Amino acid sequence: MQELLTKIDAEMVTFQADSKLQAEKGNKAAGTRARKSALELTKLLKEFRKVSIEESKK
Repeated sequence: MQELLTKIDAEMVTFQADSKLQAEKGNKAAGTRARKSALELTKLLKEFRKVSIEESKK
């Protein structure tokens, strides 16, 4: 679970940096990277939900 949380934190930092570049400077490539990070975050958060439910059943 701790490894998953670390991955989520790292991906969130990447998303924030790229989305900020897109919003402030209009960097199209950063927007593409931000969207890719958003998809990865979705996958990681779904995994977190699954693991969290398993942990609560113990």
